[in-house]
Amino acid sequence: MIGKYKYILLTFAIAMLLIPQCAIAQSDAQFSQYFEVPAYYNAGATGMSDFIRIRGGSRIQWVGIPKAPRTFLAVADMPLKLLGKRFGVGLIMQQESLGLYKNMSLGAQMSYKIKLLGGTLSAGLQFGFVDESFKGSDVYLPDDDDYHEGNDDAIPTTDIRGTAFDLGLGVFYTHKYFWAGASVTHLTSPTIAMNAESGEGGEEKNYEFQIGRVLYFMAGSNIPLKNTLFEIIPSVLVKSDLTFTTAEITGRVRYNKFLSAGLGYRYNDAVTIMVGAEYKNFFLGYSYDYHTSEISKASSGSHEIFAGYSLKLDLSEKNKNKHKSIRIM
Repeated sequence: MIGKYKYILLTFAIAMLLIPQCAIAQSDAQFSQYFEVPAYYNAGATGMSDFIRIRGGSRIQWVGIPKAPRTFLAVADMPLKLLGKRFGVGLIMQQESLGLYKNMSLGAQMSYKIKLLGGTLSAGLQFGFVDESFKGSDVYLPDDDDYHEGNDDAIPTTDIRGTAFDLGLGVFYTHKYFWAGASVTHLTSPTIAMNAESGEGGEEKNYEFQIGRVLYFMAGSNIPLKNTLFEIIPSVLVKSDLTFTTAEITGRVRYNKFLSAGLGYRYNDAVTIMVGAEYKNFFLGYSYDYHTSEISKASSGSHEIFAGYSLKLDLSEKNKNKHKSIRIM
């Protein structure tokens, strides 16, 4: 069944999210290198160092399954000093396709920082919009078996699209020994109204897509090994919509702040291997997910790559314009 009908089943599953009774779903993308883009999950993670940080990446999920998720993400953030206070600002853009469904998120972020217990506590706000679309004109539902109906009114057969305002909140704390943050995305649980015309009389059908709130907790540390150029970098990400909760843990080893490699495990989903390199202003990272769930019967795994650039800022009043690049984590 999976081999013959996997495209039909995938399309049908996505279409069922759009039933008129207002379905609830998540639109946040999944990334194995979550530690490289903390501001994607938490607006409080913006401007946590004296660097302009830019990261862009792509994830190809479930290779071997047609129309499986394809995701692109770009994030940028920097510190800002205003009226003697420290702030962080950032921008994010995410685009994902899954079957006949696509979503895009754009957001602006700002955070306020205070010194606390030897570290820095940051509270951040993200505001923007989410855009959802479904290519109903490409829907194919066979009517010659017992599993599908060729004229199911719950599934759009014309292209539909909608946009809604979106908010996120987060707090993030950094210390010389560790970092941690908690956040919520889609705070208002926005409902996206999408319309499509069908029928000879041009009758309008209303479809609604509600994005559920997602809670995140992140934490990690850099642990130098005494008298060596090596350091151990553990991290963890927990996410929940209060109905479904999952977690992933990652352990990496970095040499001379240049080469890194590690392993990760996502609960009931995948084992991840990852490598990275940093040279002067630039970063490049790759990860591969070997899935431990039933999806492995149809997929050879998932691939993810990120590239980045960091630029040192001089926030002093003298502003000597000296630039140097290192990593925040």
